[in-house]
Amino acid sequence: MKRRHVIFACAGETLAGSIDMAAATTGLLIVTGGNELRCGPFGSHAELADKIATAGFPVFRYDRRGVGDSSGSNATFADSTDDIAAALHAFKAHVPTLRRMVAYGNCDAASALMLAGGTGFDSLVLANPWTFEPEPEPEREAPAAEPEMPPAAIRAHYLRRIVDLSAWKRLLSGKVEVGKLAGSIAAAVKSDPPPSTLAQEIANGLSRFGGSAAILIAENDRTAQAFLAHWDKGDSRLRKCPGAGHSFVEPQARIWLQGQILAALRGVS
Repeated sequence: MKRRHVIFACAGETLAGSIDMAAATTGLLIVTGGNELRCGPFGSHAELADKIATAGFPVFRYDRRGVGDSSGSNATFADSTDDIAAALHAFKAHVPTLRRMVAYGNCDAASALMLAGGTGFDSLVLANPWTFEPEPEPEREAPAAEPEMPPAAIRAHYLRRIVDLSAWKRLLSGKVEVGKLAGSIAAAVKSDPPPSTLAQEIANGLSRFGGSAAILIAENDRTAQAFLAHWDKGDSRLRKCPGAGHSFVEPQARIWLQGQILAALRGVS
């Protein structure tokens, strides 16, 4: 494995990146979600980069400003367009043979790429885009509340549970909290709220993108279900992975994810 560590500039700060070298003229830039380091959750992005580079494609990962080994203040995904652009520029500078660029992001990294309109990329792989509005800053420190799920996402969850034999066994055994179940059912029958402002903004951003895009949905992920509640279910760019959680850590989900990214790198729709 030919992995190099690099530093590059962004808005007066110094960012850290890693390149897995390979011979192809199409490269993959991985945008990390949340406040995770460029290695990804449980090292999954480092492993993914190794797999993609072994398949022949160079890969670039980085820590955005204020995260990991990069300097500056963490402005979150909503203000990371400059970080993405700087990483793309650094990738091209260190691998001048690149002719085509693909970006991959999961969760709010996918949303960041959409907000940026995919500028500079030929293809996007967007997994479980984040559509929850940011909570207002509390007056005092308190545990963060879990975002409320839209009724459509709750309905989708229970439709899957209806055909799950183990779920029926739990219900009949008395292991299910009836009060909690009743509350969830009540939430499920509510009318869906209008799309969030963020959902509208990422939709507008993606509409500006002229290249190809794949939107990956982990079917067991709450963030993905919330996204689908605001999205056209008939969008031909949607790709669903049965049994997958948010980070695609399941063995079959990792293989599926790698296949989706390789398809984008090879220009296969």
